[in-house]
Amino acid sequence: MLVRMLPKLLLPVLALLLAGCETVVMSPSGDVAVQQRNLIVASTILMLLIIVPVIALTLFFAWRYRASNTDAPYDPEWNHSTALELVIWSAPLLIIIALGALTWIGTHTLDPYRPLDRIEAGRPLAPDAKTLKVQVVAMDWKWLFLYPDYGVASVNELAAPVDMPIQFQITASTVMNSFFIPALAGQIYAMPGMQTELNAVINRAGDFEGFSANYSGAGFSGMRFRFKALDAAGFDAWIAKARAEGGSLQREDYLQLEKPSERDPVRWYANVPADLYPAILNMCVEKTKMCMSEMMAIDANGGMGKEGLFNVSHLIYDQPRARGAHATIKGKDYVSALCPVPGAPAPSEHAARLAP
Repeated sequence: MLVRMLPKLLLPVLALLLAGCETVVMSPSGDVAVQQRNLIVASTILMLLIIVPVIALTLFFAWRYRASNTDAPYDPEWNHSTALELVIWSAPLLIIIALGALTWIGTHTLDPYRPLDRIEAGRPLAPDAKTLKVQVVAMDWKWLFLYPDYGVASVNELAAPVDMPIQFQITASTVMNSFFIPALAGQIYAMPGMQTELNAVINRAGDFEGFSANYSGAGFSGMRFRFKALDAAGFDAWIAKARAEGGSLQREDYLQLEKPSERDPVRWYANVPADLYPAILNMCVEKTKMCMSEMMAIDANGGMGKEGLFNVSHLIYDQPRARGAHATIKGKDYVSALCPVPGAPAPSEHAARLAP
């Protein structure tokens, strides 16, 4: 008796548990996320145009031609129907063509690197509209946000004005992560030594959740942050608070911040050098390390032969030290240009520009 009643008892419990779910992906507050939601809905409807009739016909045929139904027609010699073949092949083909067109348009329209051309449906972006630039660094296990136009930074808290385009420049300090604010836009990967971008806009004030959608180690579950969508006055007040209460974020401070930690509290920085993010991106916050941009410039100039092999010993990112423990910062000690040798060709102009 209890076994028979179990499904009836579980249904109310399941409904109660699901009542607390927040379907933010299907009810977002940013225009990019809204367009992505619409793409999901349209694709689902197109696929259901095939799936629902197939399921319905499967159930109908099973009932209509069951063994006990002696009134159903029986034709063992039947083998072909032109009309049936036309329906079977044309309907899925039309659905595939529609899905392909929808995917092609959506892929280009919602390219995260593409600058925005509208604030939301029916509101085109003004030619002189200001864009907020935010540099994002995924760390172990926290998020660092830098505002280069304001000279401030924050940990585990992101703020932006409503209806202002946001350009995110995203990288990581050690391992691959994924930057995701469901209410704003889809997830974008963050990788060390590389930069990805995301252009988005938030259209409604509120306090939203952001997190990493890519497993990155022991502290992954607590790698979350708050995204505050504010009006213009509220954003100005947030910047003023960061400047008033924030500390310094020099290279030495960043190296301490970079060490693995879990569930860090929100904090702000007011003194952030402009060259910090490029150093993070090029993996040379420690001044003893060669920046990737410098290495690529040398390679683009044809390399430096065996003399340049000395540079390679400093490029192994984690081997010389335990993860999170940094060497004492000192001057550069790698080869950046060749000295002229009597009788030998002079260094190229590009190599000469690399000399310290």
